[in-house]
Amino acid sequence: MTPHNTAAQGEIAKIVLLPGDPDRAAWVADGFLSDAREITHKRGMRGFTGFYHDTRVSVMASGMGAPSAGIYAHELFAHYQAEAIIRIGTSGGLDPSIAVGDVVLAMTASTDSAWARQYGLPGTLSPVADFALFDSAVRIARKIGTTFHAGMVFSSDYFSSYNALGGESWRKWAAMGALVQDMETYALYCSAAHHQKSALSLLTMTDSCVTGEGLPEERRLSALEPMVRLALGIAREREHDA
Repeated sequence: MTPHNTAAQGEIAKIVLLPGDPDRAAWVADGFLSDAREITHKRGMRGFTGFYHDTRVSVMASGMGAPSAGIYAHELFAHYQAEAIIRIGTSGGLDPSIAVGDVVLAMTASTDSAWARQYGLPGTLSPVADFALFDSAVRIARKIGTTFHAGMVFSSDYFSSYNALGGESWRKWAAMGALVQDMETYALYCSAAHHQKSALSLLTMTDSCVTGEGLPEERRLSALEPMVRLALGIAREREHDA
């Protein structure tokens, strides 16, 4: 056990899906996994392990923001021997070509967070997705017809609507090519690099900063199904290729 996870050794699969919301973790376990059972709920961060077809998969909430996601990713990699983490998150759109409900594959992440300072690097770290997971995501998304975009995402410590400097600060990142904004991808990719493990962030665009369009409350879960099915397909392919 760790200070933030009450799962016992062996209860967490080698590949973990990482939503931010604990309720979303339960929704994935109930709706997409067989024989799923809850393995932790400490601090309200629920985690489950079950099977997607013949592949053992865990799904665990990470909470909001880089510190929370980074802590859970570290513990999963360092203490529970997870080999790969796939984030299944939501995001705000920064590019007008991305429609509400589209999936973004994060090739790399930029940030305004201080998360990487802990590594004492003499420069700026630009972490990237694991290529094998990313390549699998592209192939599977094309095969099953999931609309996706791939590129840089911007992981911010600030929820864009609540930024005290104004809600337009995202435009500078959009001008540099950031497709969407989330809060957790950068910390996840840093943690994976530090532990020499694999990570990929899949983000459903739920609210556009450009157009103001967003998913209605009743579709906040169902619209994530293409992303979840894509993540589970990646997990299954990885285990079969291992």
